[in-house]
Amino acid sequence: MKNKILHYIKEILLFLLFITIFANALSLYRSNDLNQAPIDIDSFSLIDGTSYLVTNNKPTLLHFWATWCPTCKTEAGNIETISKYFDVITIVTKSGNNNDIQKYLDNRNLTFKVVNDEDGSIAEKFNISIFPTTIIYDKNGEIFYSDVGYTTTFGLWLRMWFAK
Repeated sequence: MKNKILHYIKEILLFLLFITIFANALSLYRSNDLNQAPIDIDSFSLIDGTSYLVTNNKPTLLHFWATWCPTCKTEAGNIETISKYFDVITIVTKSGNNNDIQKYLDNRNLTFKVVNDEDGSIAEKFNISIFPTTIIYDKNGEIFYSDVGYTTTFGLWLRMWFAK
């Protein structure tokens, strides 16, 4: 009985390892198409009517998402947590007007900074075609890391910390 349990535990761990490696390889492949140029936007207009100035002396996380994306809904809590400690700008793409997006945020108790990319032009500039997509820029505005798909809070935290 004990050997069977150990065998099943081993099989489960190997399966999880395989899935993790596969998911990371897929994310790496998908991020090859992203615009690799340094960030060239000085400011963003947020849905609350304020402007956000991009500073080059600390890392910045750009997170592209959509209200209709199920993975984005799952990842939103991770982005919310990271936004409390780091510079995070989220760009919601083709998801309605500012009022619709604010209702979506309010219903989920999300307070991160949001840019409404209503027509998808910002996502297009960065070659974003899959949601969610996260790009981390270092303090010099150069891409430090990019990821397509779900990312954990811990993973984002480590990457932002290393981007310093």
